[in-house]
Amino acid sequence: MVEKGSSAPDFTLPSDRDGDVTLSGLRGRKVVLYFYPKDDTSGCTAQACELRDSLPRFDGIDAAVLGVSPDSVKSHATFREKYDLNFPLLADEDHSVAEAYGVWKEKSLYGRKYMGIERSTFLIDEEGRVLEAWRKVKPTGHADLVAEALGA
Repeated sequence: MVEKGSSAPDFTLPSDRDGDVTLSGLRGRKVVLYFYPKDDTSGCTAQACELRDSLPRFDGIDAAVLGVSPDSVKSHATFREKYDLNFPLLADEDHSVAEAYGVWKEKSLYGRKYMGIERSTFLIDEEGRVLEAWRKVKPTGHADLVAEALGA
């Protein structure tokens, strides 16, 4: 389980923008890594748009924001364009990165059990250590917590 103070598991995932993104390639910058269940659903849209709107608060902090879900690169590109998102979305179609971060969980909806993403965010420092780990995140209001943790 990835927690505050632990090393963030490295990964390489396809992005909806220009190829792959590797976490270790962002060393020297803080990274806001957020996991969300599905593109273009009400909660995920609210969360993404709130992060989009809060990015100007991060000016001068040099922090990268990365969204991760099991959706495809094509789905991510459509979602990003529809809502004018200003950060990359990464496709974790085999959910290996979600598993490494401990956010691939059994969920229940209308009595049906299934595996999916537990909405979570990790703030990673310039050396690849987890500064903050938020789990079971609510879609709205969370961007303010992230901004405060970044000192924005």
